[in-house]
Amino acid sequence: MSVDDVHLLIVDDDERIRGLLQKFLVRNGFLVSSARDAAHARRLLSGLEFDLLVLDVMMPGEDGLALCRDLRKTLSTPIMLLTAKGETDDRISGLEAGADDYLAKPFEPKELLLRINAILRRVPAAEPTTLVPKVLNLGPVRYDIERGEMWQGDQLVRLTATESQLMRIFSGCPGEAVTRTRLVEELSRSGGQTQERAVDVQITRLRRKIEVDPKQPRYLQTVRGAGYMLSPE
Repeated sequence: MSVDDVHLLIVDDDERIRGLLQKFLVRNGFLVSSARDAAHARRLLSGLEFDLLVLDVMMPGEDGLALCRDLRKTLSTPIMLLTAKGETDDRISGLEAGADDYLAKPFEPKELLLRINAILRRVPAAEPTTLVPKVLNLGPVRYDIERGEMWQGDQLVRLTATESQLMRIFSGCPGEAVTRTRLVEELSRSGGQTQERAVDVQITRLRRKIEVDPKQPRYLQTVRGAGYMLSPE
């Protein structure tokens, strides 16, 4: 895995620290996204794949330890914790939560870079068949997963906030059915629609922007008894 292919997610409630870390890591060749809190991070994780997560421990609401512990139930992506607490017990708590490394603040950015590279060297190379495409082709429409943009030819297709969130969810698991219950839960986390009937309405609207014939959907399909599935070419 080359540095240029590595996508990092920085999660920190301090806007200044987020910005400094993002600029520093981008200068060192990484693709970097950032989130202001755990809820924001979950929204990004629902639609994008990352190679390593850097989580601040001391965040309001769901803190970094709780987020790390919960993500570890389903996610194998390496996680580094950043915290102002550098005591031994705190480091042990972080590692017990599932973190791969633990760095106490304040720290030198170069040390963070060295630790990130050390973690990435320990990650097995992914098989080519497991790679997730960056663009999904849906007939005359293409969806750029990293940018969260939909295009028809050279024309940008404007999506509502709810439609954008739906596309992030579906693009994270193309070819797999997503239940209405999960869609409701995911949309609720981002302040969107919270009822299954409302989800059905949003799916109908999204199909109008994707399908040649929305009444006979080819790419955003209904899976009887299982929910909806995005089926790209």
